[in-house]
Amino acid sequence: MNFLLSLDISASGLYAQRKRMDVIAGNLANIETTRSRKGGPYRRKMVVMSTRPAQDFNKVLASQAEGVKIDDIVEDKSPFRKVYNPGHPDADKQGYLFKPNVDLVVEITNMLMARRAFEANIAAIKSTKQMALKALEIGR
Repeated sequence: MNFLLSLDISASGLYAQRKRMDVIAGNLANIETTRSRKGGPYRRKMVVMSTRPAQDFNKVLASQAEGVKIDDIVEDKSPFRKVYNPGHPDADKQGYLFKPNVDLVVEITNMLMARRAFEANIAAIKSTKQMALKALEIGR
């Protein structure tokens, strides 16, 4: 077993989940932002991940992946929430305010899933470390 490869795969998962948590935190921070640089309300962002292709030719032929990579961070194109608030400075002529397409429940759920995946990668790193130590003990 290649211990370094196992650590590299888990490390790529840690990086991807950390980035996902950062994007979710940004979504939560902007849940009430009605004016962005692009004009209009803040648009929810999502992380697009895929498997990182294997570097070894034999593993490429066997369609084995070696970790996770972040392909892109994209904006959610779902419609904004429309709220009647005529006193708000960003309201339209009819008194409606467009709020970000960020749903608190969805973001918290995604944050919990990312956290669990992060913890799973940490557990995999700890297991790999224990196996390497046991292998060294056997060699004594």
